[in-house]
Amino acid sequence: MIVSLSYPFISSFESRINFVQKWKFLFPSICFMMLIFIPWDIYFTSKSVWSFNENYILGYKLFLLPIEEWLFFIIIPFCCVFIHEVLDYFFSNSIQLNRKLYYFSSCLILIIGLYFNSKLYTFYVLLLSSFLLFLSSLNGSLFVNNLIRTYLVSLFPFVLVNGLLTGSFNSPIVMYNSDEIMNCRLLNIPIEDFFYSFSMLALTILPYNYLKTKFNTS
Repeated sequence: MIVSLSYPFISSFESRINFVQKWKFLFPSICFMMLIFIPWDIYFTSKSVWSFNENYILGYKLFLLPIEEWLFFIIIPFCCVFIHEVLDYFFSNSIQLNRKLYYFSSCLILIIGLYFNSKLYTFYVLLLSSFLLFLSSLNGSLFVNNLIRTYLVSLFPFVLVNGLLTGSFNSPIVMYNSDEIMNCRLLNIPIEDFFYSFSMLALTILPYNYLKTKFNTS
């Protein structure tokens, strides 16, 4: 997380993007996202949907979650919104895909989630992703296309970091209950984590975009 944060934090003070001036919108948005994801993480941890390898954490916990998990929900969204701002600055003209494609994708994700309703993680993360994709699409083609663009770019560091966490060591840092996931993995990463990443990103950028628009900040 220190490595992930270092470049976005230092570059926040760069004059062109001037990300530091947008922190007043970013941190309330992160808090909003955490209101959803922290209770979710606590509940899933209590149900043993996932667990954390004690050999790789400091051992300090708050409501069952390691302090590293709390920091994860601050640092990673910070980095992802920084990516969002960089892409928006350098590539303002996003590819315009028809919103009907996102509506269809939202329905398809919902159907898959309902099919796997017996898998706790699969069911809830797909339902949330379906709802957030639909909600994002209602904000207009430019917004949802830029959101998806940010998500796709963020997958590169996501795969690198999450791949390390979920299977590149002798014993994974984050361990998943095979009864609560589809057991379909990409580079050691449960496929559900890709939807989890999208949901966390959307729940941060939706309020962030709203606050920026409300206060007329580019």
